[in-house]
Amino acid sequence: MPELAPRDDPAPMCAAPQSRCEAARWDDAGLHPAADVVLEEVPVAMVYNGISHAVMLASPADLEDFAVGFSLTEGVVQSAAEIRDIEAVPCCDGIELQLAIAAGRMAELKLRRRALAGRTGCGLCGVESLQHAVRPATRVPATGARISADALQRAFRCLAQEQVLHRATGAAHAAGFATWAGELMLVREDVGRHNALDKLVGAMCAQGLRGEDGIALITSRASYEMVHKAAAAHIGLLAALSAPTGLAIRAAAESGLTLAGFAGRPGRRVYTSPERCAS
Repeated sequence: MPELAPRDDPAPMCAAPQSRCEAARWDDAGLHPAADVVLEEVPVAMVYNGISHAVMLASPADLEDFAVGFSLTEGVVQSAAEIRDIEAVPCCDGIELQLAIAAGRMAELKLRRRALAGRTGCGLCGVESLQHAVRPATRVPATGARISADALQRAFRCLAQEQVLHRATGAAHAAGFATWAGELMLVREDVGRHNALDKLVGAMCAQGLRGEDGIALITSRASYEMVHKAAAAHIGLLAALSAPTGLAIRAAAESGLTLAGFAGRPGRRVYTSPERCAS
């Protein structure tokens, strides 16, 4: 497996992604004092050209990746080059990610601005109307690339080995990017599954990796939002450890994305565009 990209967050940090706490171990003999390690989550606000656009609960790590990935997968910008600057600023028991974006993109954002005061794992909190809730999915490019079942399973095994926060806390989702040969290239973790995928997309931009160059692996279910974000990043195959939703399957079919569920074990399912799956 190639050496993974660095995971140190270059932005200022308000908190560590994990912390120690006192707990009690409970067994048949009763309660016993025990220390534990827990995953942290903090409010993170995306602020574009001085205007707050969205607030999510997220793990305070890889924040620059988060800012870039969220901006791309939510259509705030069309390319990372339209982000002029990113600064992480501790504020009000949380973190503001202050982004300077191109004037044209900011004008468009103001026209469709949504107040997304979000909760962990919910990609639609605060959407102002139903017509904004389900957007057309981006068409993903057809490259002719394929991945075998063995390569996919190997990539998931490597992903499990790289889930540092989850091993320590048991509470983190992960998103990984692997080549079509099953080599794991990048991993990002977060308390929220959407956030983990956004961080992965941002890390791909930083590393110069295109969505067409490989596949995305996620340790959660495949919801509509996860499919939408993968398609926006031009990732042609999204493989989830758990099941997809019906809306996710329809979005994947619309975008031409290959959607696989229960993908880390034998008996995996392929729901759309099976041409990217080799025997």
